[in-house]
Amino acid sequence: MPFLLATAPGSPGRDNEDFAAVTTNGVVLLDGASAPPGIDIGCTHGVAWFTRRLGGLLLAGLAGDQPLKDVLAEAITTVSSLHGDGCDLANQETPSATVVLVRFAGDRLEYLVLSDSVLLAEATDGTVTDITDTRLDDLKWKLAAAPFTTTEGTPERQSELHERAHAIRAYRNVPDGFWTAGADPRAATEALTGSLPLDQLAGFAAMTDGATRGVEVFDAQTWSDCYTLAAKDGPAALIDHVRALEQGDADQREYTSGKPHDDATVVTWTPA
Repeated sequence: MPFLLATAPGSPGRDNEDFAAVTTNGVVLLDGASAPPGIDIGCTHGVAWFTRRLGGLLLAGLAGDQPLKDVLAEAITTVSSLHGDGCDLANQETPSATVVLVRFAGDRLEYLVLSDSVLLAEATDGTVTDITDTRLDDLKWKLAAAPFTTTEGTPERQSELHERAHAIRAYRNVPDGFWTAGADPRAATEALTGSLPLDQLAGFAAMTDGATRGVEVFDAQTWSDCYTLAAKDGPAALIDHVRALEQGDADQREYTSGKPHDDATVVTWTPA
């Protein structure tokens, strides 16, 4: 299968906590969820360690014919058993990851999407469909819309803004929250799954949210634009486009993300 893959760390000299790999029958794409500096993640290994092990197990799981939710649940369970006594898996900040799985199964393309990495599928008529789990963004908008309880311009308002920026983390992997693949295999049941007919598919692109900022942060692209750039010019071109947008807004005047750059990974596939 004609795959192309590109990845770039968010910061030089820092571990890239994304994971991506392709095999003869599919793709695994993960985006490790990092905690803010100074937050205890309850793990002696770290996020990159977690994503590499979960990714390897998922890649092996694609070789069978188990439902993708079962593949993910088993991989989560196995990685949890590798942590050891020094890791507190009950800690809500324990390493976890967003997930995109894609598997070729006969005349269908099966997929699984969990949290805010994205799968874009181009139909043979040129239509691009985004397959996205929007629960994280929906919660962010809900929290942001809540009225302030402090006065603008005061230290109390600054403290409230800081608390709001981190409040979303309490909603990870809880009922009515958003889900990532961490220590709890129940997350697999929360994933979006489905399949597409291969004879109606012109290609697809899977990408972590560090590569989707042109759409989701800067509003400089549509999903169709995003897919076309990655599919026609290559995955690295999409990452370069996002980096240029970030550099053009180095003071973060136009967006409020806590990271000036994020790990970015893109995998594309088109039929031979």
